[in-house]
Amino acid sequence: MSNPLSQLLSNFHIRDIQPSDNPELAVIVRNTLTEFGANVPGTVFFDPTTDALFELFQTEKSAYYVAEIEGKLLGGGGIFPTEGLPQNTCELVKMYLLPEARGIGLGRMLMERCLETARNYGFQQIYLETLPELNLAVKVYEKFGFEYLSAPLGNSKHFGCGLWMLKKL
Repeated sequence: MSNPLSQLLSNFHIRDIQPSDNPELAVIVRNTLTEFGANVPGTVFFDPTTDALFELFQTEKSAYYVAEIEGKLLGGGGIFPTEGLPQNTCELVKMYLLPEARGIGLGRMLMERCLETARNYGFQQIYLETLPELNLAVKVYEKFGFEYLSAPLGNSKHFGCGLWMLKKL
């Protein structure tokens, strides 16, 4: 069975987050975590910034991109200069897509946009935290060359994440 969104992929666009995106993105993030059984303390599920992503991404050297098609929000992802990370390192954050938007190349395009922005901002490494339950995302990170770490970096305050990865840019 083909995904109807895959036929519309040429009509989608990636844009900067807007204030009006906050409520819908918070639902996408929390529903995705719930879908994979990852709605646990110490994750973005309970992080108050999940309800105010536009405001969070006004931080210098941060960016958040939203994917949409014909006015429908499909998800997003961004980079953030998380406190305590090594110099010249940012974090890939809040990369979530609706179920129907997965497996059609949209995540790859969002990832490429985030990596390009990180390079343009002068970052030399990109770090991420995730959970084993998000195994589909972990496979994508591996394909992009992220390598596993034995411990977390920085101070994301997301103690519920058990996988840490890093990629040289």
